[in-house]
Amino acid sequence: MPRQWIRARIGLTLAVSAALALTAVPPALAGPAAPGTGAGAPAPLTVEEQRLTQTAPQEILRRSGFASAAPALGRALAGAGSYREAERAVARHGGALWERAVARAQGRGPAGGDLSRDDDRPLYWARLGMSAELRQWRPAFGLDDTARARLLERLEQTSRGQDTLDLPAGKGVRRIVLTGFDPFTLDRDIRISNPSGASALALDGTWIRTADGPARVETAVFPVRWQDFADGEVERALAPVLPRADLFTTVSQGRVGRFDVERFNGAWRGGFGDNENVSRTGLVPVADPASQPQWTVTTLPYAAITAAPTGRFPVYDNTSVTEVPAGGTAPVVRPEGPTPGSAARAGGGGDYLSNEIAYRATLLRDRLGLDVPGGHVHTPVLQFGPGNTSEITDPEFVRNRLDIIAQVRAILVTAADAKG
Repeated sequence: MPRQWIRARIGLTLAVSAALALTAVPPALAGPAAPGTGAGAPAPLTVEEQRLTQTAPQEILRRSGFASAAPALGRALAGAGSYREAERAVARHGGALWERAVARAQGRGPAGGDLSRDDDRPLYWARLGMSAELRQWRPAFGLDDTARARLLERLEQTSRGQDTLDLPAGKGVRRIVLTGFDPFTLDRDIRISNPSGASALALDGTWIRTADGPARVETAVFPVRWQDFADGEVERALAPVLPRADLFTTVSQGRVGRFDVERFNGAWRGGFGDNENVSRTGLVPVADPASQPQWTVTTLPYAAITAAPTGRFPVYDNTSVTEVPAGGTAPVVRPEGPTPGSAARAGGGGDYLSNEIAYRATLLRDRLGLDVPGGHVHTPVLQFGPGNTSEITDPEFVRNRLDIIAQVRAILVTAADAKG
């Protein structure tokens, strides 16, 4: 092994460790721990898990064949005689769920039901069923709150593809990282799907042709929960892979009828309720706030992306932000981006978790000292067909999602070609 290669690897490891130290929130800042439940005692279901009993989630699981995922994990946990056996079972079933969802989205294996293969919702609801099984599991051996939380985190990582961002080595291959989100605003409409999550499933592990040769796409999905982001989930997943990526983009659902490349990301949480109905307002929590910028900037080739004919929906270069100007007290909308010394109140992507994942990923890029195109893309809102207020799917709903997925892929190709 060449000595210079060893030095480069050591340097990369140290840089990643330093960046994580600067971006991950220390435990003291991550909020109070959950109340104790006692060794082996089941934990209460979360707000997200409690929605599982509603008609739409049950129909989605049944019509996709994913209704068996949670009971299967429950049986595996019942047979676990130790924490290590339980940990292996959780990792195996979580990873299998992600692989199954990806395979279904990409047309491999049985569909498992009549629900469209491109649907991201079976993964979301099946994962919640599995976490509910794990939360209510009462093992014969002692299991304290901390150990159960570790198992739940392992389930999250494996069932979201966060631990399998496997970028290939070698020359002549491009490497692209893309992230999506779970469905959200479920109390407004429990049927909702998120096209960013659907895009992640459709593209994970695929190869796309670029002007500089083949490119491998690796994806993961993130929760719509403030606390997970404060706990450093984004940085833990992305820090090991961004140094090896040639391009990355975080993706979320945004505005009706349009794509947006978000030019600026702000260090501010605007308070909108997450999937646990929790609200957070204030500065995005990261370690070492003394070096935390109010704004980060996309390095995606936005001019090329907005100019290219990537699909059915128009694509905009969105430069608008909301700031408190230097020396001011009231928020002001700035259509052309932030002014010097201002405090962020909303990035181009708003002040919710889509802005925050963009902020965290690009801040990580900057703290790692990476010269790589990266930023955030907002997809159109995924809409049901006219008049559909109760059915979990319809032909226009499927068409809209497929068109959005295809355009996300085309945007990746355009971005990769522009870099070349």
